[in-house]
Amino acid sequence: MPEIAIAKRLYFAQQGEKRSSRPAVRVALAGIIVGVMVMILTICIVVGFKRTITDKVAGFGAHIQLVSFDNNNTYDLQPIEVTDSLLMQLGSYAHVRSVAPFVTKPGMLKTAEDFHGMVLKGTDYWDFFARNIVEGELPAQPQDVLVSRSVAKRMGLNVGEAISCYFVDDTDVRARRFKISGLYDTGFGQFDDLFVLTPFKTAERLLNKEDMERSDSTAIVCSGVEILVDDIGALDEVADEIYFATVNHLDENGYHCYYVQTLHEQNPATFAWLDLLDMNVVVIIVLMLLVAGFNMVSGLIILILDGVQLIGTLKALGANNRFVQRIFLAQAAMLILKGVLWGNILGLGLAALQYFTHLIPLEAATYYVDSVPIVFAWGWIVTLNVLTIALSLLILLLPAMIITKISPAKVMHFE
Repeated sequence: MPEIAIAKRLYFAQQGEKRSSRPAVRVALAGIIVGVMVMILTICIVVGFKRTITDKVAGFGAHIQLVSFDNNNTYDLQPIEVTDSLLMQLGSYAHVRSVAPFVTKPGMLKTAEDFHGMVLKGTDYWDFFARNIVEGELPAQPQDVLVSRSVAKRMGLNVGEAISCYFVDDTDVRARRFKISGLYDTGFGQFDDLFVLTPFKTAERLLNKEDMERSDSTAIVCSGVEILVDDIGALDEVADEIYFATVNHLDENGYHCYYVQTLHEQNPATFAWLDLLDMNVVVIIVLMLLVAGFNMVSGLIILILDGVQLIGTLKALGANNRFVQRIFLAQAAMLILKGVLWGNILGLGLAALQYFTHLIPLEAATYYVDSVPIVFAWGWIVTLNVLTIALSLLILLLPAMIITKISPAKVMHFE
């Protein structure tokens, strides 16, 4: 197209010129670069926060839990009985990654000098804690437990030492002796200070099973079933499917209905805080788009005013307004693409620097992570780039109307 060819000639010819309009155009270009860079960093950081904290919450309580309908939103859950057929059914749903029974039992750690309230959790799913173990090893023997580093430091405990645990059932107090096989640290103090981990079979022995009429001797008695999904976006869909498949169904001993709860329902305060981050992202992106758009409008106006003689000449030679407008819009589009390109280079470069070096630290007690988390959400980044280019060009249509007001006769007379 001839207008594109003319725009290229103008754009590349002006790159080496020192004209009064050049600084203003450079400011417009810098505005786009900074805007795109800030938006990319915002998306990478916020998505990183949400995904990291969601993974930590899911590590302690899974994405979905199937428990007794009689639960009172505490960790002292009413035991239920599940069979292999139920576990296989739960594992057959789309997006379900793993299914495992668990036991939680509130109790107290005690040493000669100190004591600490905790929840003993029995599980056979160790992937999350294997990634966060800092000393020792995962529990391998029935008497082994995994304790958080913060609790161990507070109580003066070390790997390999024995620890006494006490559990209360009505008027009965039961004591158990465990050995600390390892220490973990997730940076999520809310849970690190609470959970002590042990193999499922060890915790299962603490449940009150004597009063349960065992309908199947091979069935598992547990506090509930934890379900992990492979796509957090499908969480509600999977939870609804499990809910409708199990609602109003008694468990295998005929006592308790099943109840489905997601990690969002178990931790409403945490995810309400994360939802606020979404609003921050929207505000930042809107502001940056407005700044970039304003800069490009001013840049295009300067280009038009700087090329007013060229506009008059083209019109005198028979070019219509649309042809001339496309020339300057194409020239502005080249500036936009250059700004978006450099914005991506700087934004992704800084994000990669933080991703690999953890250069910017955070207070784990406040933010639940020890450094600014980064996730490269490529779908959002591509969408952001397309949106930035499209909106910038759309905004430029209005100042491009100035070209229709330029009269060739007045321009040539002024020349």
